[in-house]
Amino acid sequence: MPMTTLTLHYHPLSSHCQKVLIAIDMLGVDVDKRLLNLADPAERDAHLALWPLGKMPLLVDQGRAIPETSIIIEHLQRHHSQRDAKLIPDDADAAIDVRLWDRLLDQYVMTPMQALTADLLKPEAERDPRSVARARETLSTSYAIIDRHLQRRTWLAGDSFSMADCTAAPALFYAVTYLPVPPEHAQLSAYFERLVTHPAVAAVIENARPYFRFYPGRAGLSRRFFDPADS
Repeated sequence: MPMTTLTLHYHPLSSHCQKVLIAIDMLGVDVDKRLLNLADPAERDAHLALWPLGKMPLLVDQGRAIPETSIIIEHLQRHHSQRDAKLIPDDADAAIDVRLWDRLLDQYVMTPMQALTADLLKPEAERDPRSVARARETLSTSYAIIDRHLQRRTWLAGDSFSMADCTAAPALFYAVTYLPVPPEHAQLSAYFERLVTHPAVAAVIENARPYFRFYPGRAGLSRRFFDPADS
């Protein structure tokens, strides 16, 4: 078997990296996964040489650096997918729906979740209660929108697991540690269970498990994913 030309620079705890890792599994792509430690000056400098914004994940395909999670997934599907399953459908209108929900989950679940994480990383005197309140309000609104959308649906966009669900899985997994899904959002709760028990998602959660002790919001993790006694 020829050696893969693909390298993914990532960290298993990162929600954005998890989104791409789920897609890699679903598409059956052979990727050389390289754990990235941005706290190490040498690794950080090498990473900045590849992508000056310093974000991860970063895919390198035959020397070409490809950033941004949704772009990485589209690139992998277009050029490297080894299975019939597609995360972005060929039909143009269906593809727009997938991209819409990918964007909505990225912007209105992933982003406020990360804002809450970032606030916890600040010294207590520098934390911003108003920003925290806004982030929680955005999550609450997003939960309601997603719950309504999921009526009579298994996945976010159509009958099949798509790029939108790749985004939803890590976004919701971490978001609920800060704002649990309210009991009235039964559709969202059921969807969350479908996500975390999906084989590709479950594998990503399992790979991240050793690092959950470093997650600032770990107090909100379900005991089935993280036991503080193990930290």
